[in-house]
Amino acid sequence: MSKGNNIKYGYILDSKISALSFSQTIQVIEDWIRQKKSEYVCVCNTHSIVTASNDIFFKNVLEQAGICTPDGMPLVWALKLNGFKQQDRVDGPNLMLKLCELSSKKGYKMFLYGNKQETLDKLENKLTSMYKGLQIVGKYSPPFRELTKEELIEIREMINSSNPDLIFVSLGCPKQEIWMYNNREHIKGIMLGVGAAFDFITGDLKRPPLFIQKLGLEWLFRLISEPRRLWKRYAYNNTMFIYKFLKTYKKNKIRTQLENS
Repeated sequence: MSKGNNIKYGYILDSKISALSFSQTIQVIEDWIRQKKSEYVCVCNTHSIVTASNDIFFKNVLEQAGICTPDGMPLVWALKLNGFKQQDRVDGPNLMLKLCELSSKKGYKMFLYGNKQETLDKLENKLTSMYKGLQIVGKYSPPFRELTKEELIEIREMINSSNPDLIFVSLGCPKQEIWMYNNREHIKGIMLGVGAAFDFITGDLKRPPLFIQKLGLEWLFRLISEPRRLWKRYAYNNTMFIYKFLKTYKKNKIRTQLENS
C-alpha cells in the first residue's frame, strides 16, 4: 500500500490486501477526492494475487496502490482467517456503480478508459440513464497494441484536461494495474482498475445469482460461459492459489497481526 493511508491489511500469498469494508473503501476514496489526491485502486482476485507471487514487478505494482480490494471471495475468506472477521467483498462492478451513484449526487466527474469504443458508448448511455446528472467528462478506447511515447503523453494530457475526479480503467489484469502504476505520477485523480465491470454493467457479460457469488463460485459460472478462453487460467490460478495460500498461511497470519497491532 502507498504510505500514509493508515489502512489495515492482510497478507495473502506475497501481497497486502486492504482490510476495508465496502463502505469504508468508498469513504477512503471520497476522502482522497476531497483532498485532491492522486491514487490508484486495484480490485484483486486470485488471478492478480497469483500473478504477483510469480512476478516481483507486478507485486510492487500492487504494493504501491492506495487500496487493493478483495474482489474474489477466496480473498475475503483469507482475510477472515487472518483475523478480519467482518470483512466483506469489494468487487469492481458494485464499487463502480456506487461511486457513480455518489458522483451524480455530489458532482464528481469521471473518465472511462479502456475496453472497446462500442462498449464505452453503451456504458455511457447506461450510466447516464441510471444516474441523472452524472458527469462523464471523457472516454477513450486505446488501440490494442503497445502505445508509443507520444501516444502515452497525448492520453495523459487528454485525461488531465477533462479534470476528472475518478478514472475507471478496463484493460484486464495485469495490464490495467501496470497502466495505473506507470501513470500514477502523471494523471491527476483517482484511478480504479475495474476489469470486466464495464461489460457487466452494459450486460455484455452476465453475472451469476448472488448466492453463487457468495459461495465463491462466480469463477465456475464464468468458466461455463467462456470455457475456451478461461479454462487454462482458472485451472492454473485456482490450484496455485490454494497451494500457495496453505504454504504461506501461518507466516502471513503472524505478519498480519504484527504489522496491524
